[in-house]
Amino acid sequence: MSTYVALLDGGRREETVEVEPDGPGLYRVRLGGQSYRVDAFRHDYGTVSLLVDGASYSAQLDQGATAVKVWIRGDAYPLEILDERRLRMRRAAGKFTVEGRQTLASPMPGKVVKVLARAGDEVREGQGLVVIEAMKMENELRSPKAGKLVELAAVEGQAVESGATLAVIE
Repeated sequence: MSTYVALLDGGRREETVEVEPDGPGLYRVRLGGQSYRVDAFRHDYGTVSLLVDGASYSAQLDQGATAVKVWIRGDAYPLEILDERRLRMRRAAGKFTVEGRQTLASPMPGKVVKVLARAGDEVREGQGLVVIEAMKMENELRSPKAGKLVELAAVEGQAVESGATLAVIE
C-alpha cells in the first residue's frame, strides 16, 4: 500500500490518500475515511476512464510543472499529490499557494465561446476567465491564482488546440 497526501483548493486543504493495487488496473483507494474500489484505464492524450464503486467517470488530466488539473464533467479540480518526503519539503518551504507567473492553457481542443475578463484586470483565484466548448460541452476555465491578467490570447469564436495558451496571470 502507498500513502500520499492530496493538496486541494490551491493547497489549503489536505487529504490522506491510501492506494492499494487490487489487480491489473484495479485499486482500493481510501480517502476521507471511506474506501473505494477503482478501475482505471489511461487513454492517449491524458484521458482516464474510471469506474469508482460502479459509477463511471471520464477525466482529462492537464499536467503542469508541479500539479495536475483533473477535468471531470467540465469542472476543473487542481490537485497535487505528494509522498511523505515531498510533503515534508513543502511544509519546510512554507509554500501552499500558487506563486509566480501562471499560464492558463486549453485542456483540450475546442472553440472559445466567451471571454469573461480583459487583459489588465485584477482577478481572484477561481474566477472564470474563458469559456471553451469541447465535445458539445461548455467548460469555464478559471484563474489558478489571484493576480493581474497580463495577457489574454483567447478570442471569442476562435478554435484552440489542446495546450494552447489562453491567458497569463501574474
